[in-house]
Amino acid sequence: MSVPPRAVHLNEATDFLQAHPEVQFVDLLISDMNGVVRGKRIDRNSLPKVFERGINLPASLFALDITGSTVESTGLGLDIGDADRVCFPIAGTLAMEPWQKRPTAQLLMTMHEMEGSPFFADPREVLRQVVERFTELELTVVAAFELEFYLIDQENINGRPQPPRSPISGKRPQSVQVYSIDDLDEYADCLQDIIDGARAQNIPAEAVVAESAPAQFEVNLNHVADPIKACDYAVLLKRLIKNIAYDHEMDTTFMAKPYPGQAGNGLHVHISLLDKNGNNIFMSEDPEQNAALRHAVGGVLETLPASMAFLCPNVNSYRRFGSQFYVPNAPSWGLDNRTTALRIPTGNPEALRIEHRVAGADANPYLLLAGLLAGVHHGLTNQVEPPPVTEGNSYEQHEQSLPNNLRDALRELDDSKVMARYIDPKYIDIFVACKEHELEEFEHSISDLEYNWYLHTV
Repeated sequence: MSVPPRAVHLNEATDFLQAHPEVQFVDLLISDMNGVVRGKRIDRNSLPKVFERGINLPASLFALDITGSTVESTGLGLDIGDADRVCFPIAGTLAMEPWQKRPTAQLLMTMHEMEGSPFFADPREVLRQVVERFTELELTVVAAFELEFYLIDQENINGRPQPPRSPISGKRPQSVQVYSIDDLDEYADCLQDIIDGARAQNIPAEAVVAESAPAQFEVNLNHVADPIKACDYAVLLKRLIKNIAYDHEMDTTFMAKPYPGQAGNGLHVHISLLDKNGNNIFMSEDPEQNAALRHAVGGVLETLPASMAFLCPNVNSYRRFGSQFYVPNAPSWGLDNRTTALRIPTGNPEALRIEHRVAGADANPYLLLAGLLAGVHHGLTNQVEPPPVTEGNSYEQHEQSLPNNLRDALRELDDSKVMARYIDPKYIDIFVACKEHELEEFEHSISDLEYNWYLHTV
């Protein structure tokens, strides 16, 4: 029997409450399969009990589709009586919510079996099991995310988003000005509040840049030598961005492709590995001659088709791909090449790393990183050699070969023997069941375009 995670000491709660006598409520948060944050709100006086005993939530929380409905084919709903599991706090995630009018704090949680062992269907646990493989190799994973999003108007037009009016000019942005400082100025108050809010919550967000479409931005998170914590930061940052924007009378979207003809939202991941002495094993003056880097790249590229369902988990995810938007659609790698699936930034040999550029911002960070690290570990332990480095425009040299729709991606994941060695097959079954359910719902719907094309013409 595993010991419940009591390492989260009770004094973290008491110290926080003493430091924040104004706090009235605490939001207890847990990220579901889709990366949607769910949970409970409690009174401040109940916080010590949460640290001491945890809180109960149904296991079906991890069998929800994107609409929040339980997918019964997962076996986590009525088949087990919609039974509870216990959720414990994650150390160091207790922080104030700067957007709340009533002083409210937040605390990230993770689910366990009632006797204390981690619950297999919690995406955080899925990632933890993969990370353990690197501990056995005496390697530490260093990870960082780059998160893209759109600011959008709170008022949609016929259910479709539109850019928000600038607080300065009152106009809606129309042009594409990547890295534009003027665009940052237009929404400066909101963007600065996002960075300030991240600091207040100890989320290491270092910069905001204007991206490739009107009112699209990217926030960069600093690298941390704890891949699970890196994902915690990404989940909390998304929630922060949504709430800060709403305070500024705007909405946000992390949808992979909200606008036809404009760039989608990506979630790039930077990965390096440290040995037991803290040295980056990818460090090299000539990346192509570093065996560890080559093998890690080779493993990721070999498993890329099988991990696509984690990287691009929704029907809309596959609309993001296209050469004009720098979204690679074939397993490729290159040095300082943004047209490839894996880019190796070469500016500083000591900071050499892999930048994974395929995933969308709609991905669950824990599952995304679990799939990526499974590929890295597979490559290192099997000495998988990658294809030759791609120079120049990879779209002109490699035909699209990655799954380009959710159904094919789910088949690749379900059939992958490599992924089944890293990710519990029971979890893969649950993930596939949920996503196939969503796909069926989508395919049974009738789109506006179908009515426009066929209602009066056939």
